[in-house]
Amino acid sequence: MKKIKIEKKILSENEKISIQNSFTLAQRNILCLNMISSPGSGKTTILARTINDIKDKVRVGVIEGDIQTDIDAQRIKETGAPVIQINTEGACHLSAEQISKGLQNLPIDNLDLLIIENVGNLVCPTAFELGESGKVVVLSVAEGDDKPAKYPSIFAKAKAMIINKIDLLEHVDFDLEKAKKDATVLNKDLKIFPLSARTGQGMEQWNNWIIEQIKKYQTQE
Repeated sequence: MKKIKIEKKILSENEKISIQNSFTLAQRNILCLNMISSPGSGKTTILARTINDIKDKVRVGVIEGDIQTDIDAQRIKETGAPVIQINTEGACHLSAEQISKGLQNLPIDNLDLLIIENVGNLVCPTAFELGESGKVVVLSVAEGDDKPAKYPSIFAKAKAMIINKIDLLEHVDFDLEKAKKDATVLNKDLKIFPLSARTGQGMEQWNNWIIEQIKKYQTQE
């Protein structure tokens, strides 16, 4: 029972700061997407390609979460987008407090879109709200098509699912339709984007969806 009480307290405190983050972003009409996946799914590659594809239309900022190093932040920096690196030093997720501090070091008055690349993990980050407008779950074909069934919480909560590395489909045992079906059973409104960030296949549909989401967010009453 004590463990449950401590967990509830941690989540409660996180939720308070998450609401504050959401208010800060809403005041500036910034759409915020929280990208969650297993390590190696290709989140950073997707993110870098997305920024390069839409940066003439959308002002994008990034918060990078990793246990150690700033390798991913350096890759994002090459796109010209403002980026903040947060190292969790062992924690398997980002917290709302860390995002709050990150926002203080980004030019948030000059952004349309903030993307948070969370620590590589399909479990821990799902429970911690950060103030985002929505979650995006990334699954690569190299990981197997059973992930929606094995890790249902993130697929049930996400606004969109990216199935990355589809250029490898002929080389791996991955049933694309099964992954889609299992995910939509959990979340009938889930938008699904099969793509390859390496080749660019499917990126246009993903980019268009982001721009559409920004417009909807900025025009909502």
